[in-house]
Amino acid sequence: MHLADVPVDSGWHRIHIGRQPIHDGDGALVAYELLFRSHSQAKGATARGAEATSQVIVNAFSEFGLERLAGPNLCFINLTREFLVGELPLPFDAGSVVLEVLETVQIDDEVIEGVRRLAAQGFAIALDDFVLGNDHERLLEVASYVKLEVAGIDPDLLRERIAVCRAHESVSLVAERLETEEDLEFARELGFELFQGYLLGRPRVLSLDTLEPSRLRHLELISKLADEDTDIDEISEIITSDPALSYRILRAANSAATGLWSQISSINDAVVILGTQRLRHWVTLMLLSDVVGGDNGVDNERMSHVLMRARLCQLLSRSLGLPSDKAFTVGLLSGIADLLGVPAEDLIAHLALSHDVSFAIVEEGGPLGSVVTTARAYESGLLPESGAQGEELAHAYLRAVDWSMNIVTSV
Repeated sequence: MHLADVPVDSGWHRIHIGRQPIHDGDGALVAYELLFRSHSQAKGATARGAEATSQVIVNAFSEFGLERLAGPNLCFINLTREFLVGELPLPFDAGSVVLEVLETVQIDDEVIEGVRRLAAQGFAIALDDFVLGNDHERLLEVASYVKLEVAGIDPDLLRERIAVCRAHESVSLVAERLETEEDLEFARELGFELFQGYLLGRPRVLSLDTLEPSRLRHLELISKLADEDTDIDEISEIITSDPALSYRILRAANSAATGLWSQISSINDAVVILGTQRLRHWVTLMLLSDVVGGDNGVDNERMSHVLMRARLCQLLSRSLGLPSDKAFTVGLLSGIADLLGVPAEDLIAHLALSHDVSFAIVEEGGPLGSVVTTARAYESGLLPESGAQGEELAHAYLRAVDWSMNIVTSV
């Protein structure tokens, strides 16, 4: 059965993320708070633990991409205790992300030390729903932002909280829970720098169709990354055996948070760029986030077809003297685009791929593009199976099918 014969809507699952705007005193958009959402119609978070935070991070960085979610604006991300004390990793650099300490986090010496460590690494720290008397005051010395509720709060109590915060010159105040024009005007009078609330914009749920990686591949990759004797080729082989995991790793390597703007041609490039420690952090969070994400996997036949396309392109490239890792990536991403039923240019729009790779995927142009054209034509039965070229293609096709089936049945 060819890919065109399989219903498009059976091979992916939908992921979601909430996004609420934050404005400055002139009304200009300056940031978004990113929120966990389990479905497109969700009005609030149905999970608030480490798994929910992991899913927000993974979806933001390795699925949507920060540049797509927020453009040049800051992103506020809520963190649970596990992330603050270092039990779970933050696999991205300081820069465009503000780390929010939730009001539900119990403040103790371990949390204080962890937050100070994150601030020393350059991360901006925000204190969410700040109140007096719960030891969150101990974090004011390292905070860049403090969020204070306005609606329904006694004005004198609010002024008291503001006075405590203003004792720290580095702190910018964010007025949240603004529900009426009166709330906004009062917040302006009190000197808040930033403003957030339903009056200015309710959280909007963004959704995206994507593939779901194999948890077994995640576990296998984590195991390999923990082994000092594992080389890059072994790591790349595990990643390339799972199309969804491959795409996520490419997105992570291209994330704005990595501070990298060079071009990537293959999974090998992404592995080298991320490094084993950061790659381990990403895979750990991806596995944790998928606990929340459900079990809507891609069926074996369609997964096998994507892998077969990638492997066939790789095999064909070798006889033409073309780089086989680039050919695999081209075949993989073209197969994913077919699987999801989306234009190839949309799929790779936020991947900083080298020109020859992107040209091959979108236009099937250049030497690598001819490999994809040949593979696609043979899959569709448009090329003869007889003659020297036909026999070579048939042999490569059978090897690719055998390889892909072995990979899928082991998942």
